Amino acid sequence: MAKLADEHGLGRVGGRPSLPQYVKQLITRSDFTFSLAKYKMQSENERNRLGMLWVLLRPAFSALIYGTVFGVIMQGATARPPDFAPFVVIGVFVLEFFNTSMNGGAKSIISNASLVQSLPFPRIVLPIATVFQNLLNFIPTFIFMAILVMLFGARPDWDWFLFIPLVILFWIFNQGVAFIFARVTVHFRDLSQVTPFISRLIFYTSGVFFELKTMVEKINPALQPFADWQPLNNVLAIARGILMKGRDVPYDYFWHLSIWAFGIFIIGFVFFWQAEERYGRDE
Repeated sequence: MAKLADEHGLGRVGGRPSLPQYVKQLITRSDFTFSLAKYKMQSENERNRLGMLWVLLRPAFSALIYGTVFGVIMQGATARPPDFAPFVVIGVFVLEFFNTSMNGGAKSIISNASLVQSLPFPRIVLPIATVFQNLLNFIPTFIFMAILVMLFGARPDWDWFLFIPLVILFWIFNQGVAFIFARVTVHFRDLSQVTPFISRLIFYTSGVFFELKTMVEKINPALQPFADWQPLNNVLAIARGILMKGRDVPYDYFWHLSIWAFGIFIIGFVFFWQAEERYGRDE
């Protein structure tokens, strides 16, 4: 039967296409991908009375709570910088994009099982739409973050244009992470319950509330390359160098982040594509 199907140009339903064909199918579904992201963003925000305002309020409340705990109650923290308020605001607002992308990516396939089982399309569309939705949410969040930081003395200058490549690289990195978690949770459903704890662990160890390089230097100077190559610390250090007074932009972190972003994206894309046939099928 397989030979007969090949002779008549018939492909297997739900079969995995070659990687070039897969990329081509993804490009042809780009309108569907972007429309899905916009629809999900609108539907999620319409459930609340404040709507889109919660996109700004969630990280703002988080920054306020963390700033109170770590800035007021725990004033003796040894690695806490003197300009702690804008330091935490940038850390919390920027990491919100990563956390929502990782957690949303992990659930992008298993929470859309009916869609996956009923329509033929590249399944990778779902984690892409999820991260693009988070990017759309991040844009007003970023503007609000910049306004808050300006209240602490920051002023716009030419360095602010560096946010364009920074956000693009951060988007690519988050997309690769979403690809990986989207596939793994299909094989291990219970991982979706653990993912929030993983993101919280990453959140607390990436330098949101303290200078990671300073902390590593005090623990073990030999671990300094870890701080220099930790991708989320790279993002935060660049963002703080751009926005905060008296800080320099660590330009070398751009190529560190570039290696991470494109490496994770390519690995994640291929990793997700390899299991294309398994999505939507009962294990």
